Amino acid sequence: MTTTTRTVPVTEGFRSGIDVRVSLRADAGSGGSAFDGAWFPRSRDLATELPELIAALDRRGVRVERFTYALDAWEPAPRKLEVLGRTVRAGGFRSMDPQVVCLTWGGGNRRADLLVVPPETDVLTGARALRLCTRRGLPPSPQMVLAAARSTPLPQVPEYPRAG
Repeated sequence: MTTTTRTVPVTEGFRSGIDVRVSLRADAGSGGSAFDGAWFPRSRDLATELPELIAALDRRGVRVERFTYALDAWEPAPRKLEVLGRTVRAGGFRSMDPQVVCLTWGGGNRRADLLVVPPETDVLTGARALRLCTRRGLPPSPQMVLAAARSTPLPQVPEYPRAG
């Protein structure tokens, strides 16, 4: 097994000024919800996406130490990444749900499960999913959350009087 490390300069974290699309509950890591937030990556390339996610979470006070993901859902990724001067370990597993990634921090004592909004999802649905995952009482499955994000109320069409 070969371990590769990718070093990411401190100036990275945004591609061409585009912000990282991630939401995180205030009580993330407490275990009080099916999901602690959501992540809406722009691709399935973890070597590009993961350093940006880690940098964005670091700015929110979450110093990710380990990141786990479903192997079959992503392109191959380095086992270790250098982000903001520290090493973050990444591990892929075949048994994980492909629509969830897991972050650990705080010496391994805190864990957050993020729903992954597929990169090919339209922006409006993705934004709704990011918002939904910060609320209490979420459905326990990624499919149900994404279905709720896709649903919209039918537009109300006023009735016009008939010509008579």
